[in-house]
Amino acid sequence: MTDEPARPLRYREPRQARSAATLARVLLAAEEIASSSGLDEMTITGVAERAGVSVGTIYRRFEDKEQLITALTERMLERREAYVAERLGAAEPSLSGVMDAYARALLQSFVDSSNLFPELLRTRGAASLDRGARTITAIHRLLLEAAAPYAGQIRRSDPQAALDTVARAVLGACFHNSVRPDPATGKAGRRQYADELSDMAIAYLLTPDRRGTADSGGVNA
Repeated sequence: MTDEPARPLRYREPRQARSAATLARVLLAAEEIASSSGLDEMTITGVAERAGVSVGTIYRRFEDKEQLITALTERMLERREAYVAERLGAAEPSLSGVMDAYARALLQSFVDSSNLFPELLRTRGAASLDRGARTITAIHRLLLEAAAPYAGQIRRSDPQAALDTVARAVLGACFHNSVRPDPATGKAGRRQYADELSDMAIAYLLTPDRRGTADSGGVNA
């Protein structure tokens, strides 16, 4: 017995470079169609036509459309994890540098296929939500590791809990921006929004806990 949720069967991974290139074309075609027309309008035939492969080629890799969508979700989430890791690795060596890199990377990661990513997690059921939760956990870990050398600068009573709060808040703001009708757009607009999120995060991290909150549990008389 195990407490882990059941995961969908994996599609057949390519073993040769040529097969990997074909799979990449198929997933790119699926992402382009789903982004422009929606998941419901995406068909195996349409993906095959755009990727320049036969329908049979896709069915040799995927059992059905749902398994193709599962693979698409996996690749998009992997891409986001890798991008955040890359940007944090190149961050300016300071607490503010790490938070700048984190906010900018998260906001940018939602730019490509911004309308598709929320739909994948919202409509594909528990399996996609479980995979999304694993990505969030991985991104949290990346932030904690990148900020660890500067934890002494944090003035909250529990620096790790404070970083977790910041990670959740910034991620939530970036996700919300991707689904709102008037998102921050353009390179300058996204940069300004990310910098504002980073500034708020730094202000929180450098502000001591409210006096008496932990002890009294309310407003002092």
